[in-house]
Parts: sequence; structure tokens; C-alpha cells
Amino acid sequence: MKKNKNDPKLLKKALELGMSFAKKQGFDDLDKSVSSKDKVECVYRLLVEFKQITPLPEDKVDGPNMKHKLILWISRLLPPDHELLQ
Repeated sequence: MKKNKNDPKLLKKALELGMSFAKKQGFDDLDKSVSSKDKVECVYRLLVEFKQITPLPEDKVDGPNMKHKLILWISRLLPPDHELLQ
């Protein structure tokens, strides 16, 4: 996986947008005690369920791969000249 210096910021943006998408679909907001690892998994599984991203093979579903998938997802949604993509 190719790493970018803005990956943490892109992941944060993906989680924000993913949680916003979840609210629009009728899901409750996650409380503050939920770990970021669990938030990544929740958003990943939600986006897979709603066919926003293609699922990883079952043997590849882990934290780093789910994060990478979310980063790729948000990178495609942002305009090409967005500051996080530079």
C-alpha cells in the first residue's frame, strides 16, 4: 500500500463523511467511547453494505486494509485539486 503524508487526515475525513452517511441512512451516532479501530470497521462495513465500496476478500479484512480502503474511497470523492490530495 502506497502511503501518503495526508493519509491520517484523509482517514479522518472518510470517517466524518462515513458517519454522516450512516446518519442519513437512519443509524445512530457512535458515542465517544467507541475506539477509532471500531469506527473504521463500522464505516467500512456500512459502505460495503450500501455498495459504496467493494469488499475486501475475507482473509484480507483487517485494520490497515480497511483504513486503506476508506482512504481510497474518500480520495475518489474529493476534487482532484483538494489540499489533502496534494
